Amino acid sequence: MERPVTPARPHHKLTEDGRRVREVLSYSRRGSRFTPRQAEAWAAHQERWVIPDEAVDRPGFSLEQWFGRRAPLVVEIGSGVGEATAPLAAARPAHDVLAFEVWRPGVADTLWKLAEAGADNVRLCGVDAVWSMEHLLGEGDVEELWTFFPDPWRKTRHHKRRLVSPEFARLAASRLRPGAVWRLATDWADYAEQMLEVLDAEPLLEGGVVERWSERPVTRFERKGVEAGRTITDLCYRRR
Repeated sequence: MERPVTPARPHHKLTEDGRRVREVLSYSRRGSRFTPRQAEAWAAHQERWVIPDEAVDRPGFSLEQWFGRRAPLVVEIGSGVGEATAPLAAARPAHDVLAFEVWRPGVADTLWKLAEAGADNVRLCGVDAVWSMEHLLGEGDVEELWTFFPDPWRKTRHHKRRLVSPEFARLAASRLRPGAVWRLATDWADYAEQMLEVLDAEPLLEGGVVERWSERPVTRFERKGVEAGRTITDLCYRRR
């Protein structure tokens, strides 16, 4: 039996006449220039801890091969510079943490933070997280999902690019095992309202606004939000 063809990843979709399809994504790719410290961290740890984009296209791709074991899986979408990723992963050595981040300098920053924290249980991936959740993960594969301070896409015309949508909530809920949790945080009130509306409407999820998760480190995004006078909203939903 032939292996099904995996659908093209974002940025790889073309029309029949070869033109690139314009896609609505929840992120934009920024510059990729490294500082000396980032370059050093990349050279030292990239081969072990970063999953190359092209690896997901190879037949038989398996996360277990990249982690070297089978363990409960935590997924973080938008790990930034690893301020939360490194300490949270270091505190969970029995879990594997798959962190999605498209900004390569942020990945490099994360690498040295992981090394300092002694967190060898993280693998970073720069492939679109929505596509990866759909095509690389199966139903019930995820023990915990973290979405801390996703891009708010503040302009109304850009709200369609926000990650937390009914379609993504349906997908994410299907990847969570029964009883698993999805933790979110944002410093934008209208995005918090949207998250509540979307997640409350997803029949596989139950939860809402909660007290700040004490284990979540204060990141620069949170500090900037507080300094600007914005309220930080934490949400937690559990898969029914």
